[in-house]
Amino acid sequence: MNTIWFDIGAALWLGILTSISPCPLATNIAAISYVGRKVARTRWVLLAGLLYTLGRALAYLAVALLVTRSMQMIPGVSHFLQKYMNLAIGPLLVVVGVLLLDIFRFSFGGGMSNNLQNRVDKMGVWGAGLLGMVFALAFCPVSAGLFFGGLIPLAVKGNAVLLSTLYGIGTALPVIGFALLLAFAAHWVGAAFNKLTVIEVWVRRVTAAVLIIIGLYLILKHNFGIYLGI
Repeated sequence: MNTIWFDIGAALWLGILTSISPCPLATNIAAISYVGRKVARTRWVLLAGLLYTLGRALAYLAVALLVTRSMQMIPGVSHFLQKYMNLAIGPLLVVVGVLLLDIFRFSFGGGMSNNLQNRVDKMGVWGAGLLGMVFALAFCPVSAGLFFGGLIPLAVKGNAVLLSTLYGIGTALPVIGFALLLAFAAHWVGAAFNKLTVIEVWVRRVTAAVLIIIGLYLILKHNFGIYLGI
């Protein structure tokens, strides 16, 4: 059965989940603050939001291509993946699920350094694209788990360009949404942030439970040869 639509949906969902997780959300808030500095100029705000999205997508695309192509070009690694990928997917999903449950706490800064702020300011509207690239590469445990443990296995066996691009777009969707709010209804932004924070907790928990269940099923199936008739 062709699973391309499942992979596409999974890549986009992993990106969205990454974007509303605590650490990436902090960087997205910083990006939105930057985008909103010229809220009176609607076109500027929308363009900055789109450039930020493009920057994130390009960064994730570059990393995903580097990782997947390296794996596929090295004969030993390629053979290892073909032989053991099914054995690794289950444990990876369980690990990602545990990370999403926020059992282990990590502290990371989400602000912009003065050096980055100055460089972005000099670039004008194009600085939003730079922000997208920099913030995309600022991996924390949850985002690294979702990217390397969730997206990369999909990209290795599927279309790495398409899936990593969709993941990058997913990670920036909140920025696009809030850019629209800033452009047309700035007074709604605070309420939208509060609702997103509440929703994120439950979305993360449900997704974590699903990933752990699927991971345990795959472990039983591929690692132990136990079929549950599903």
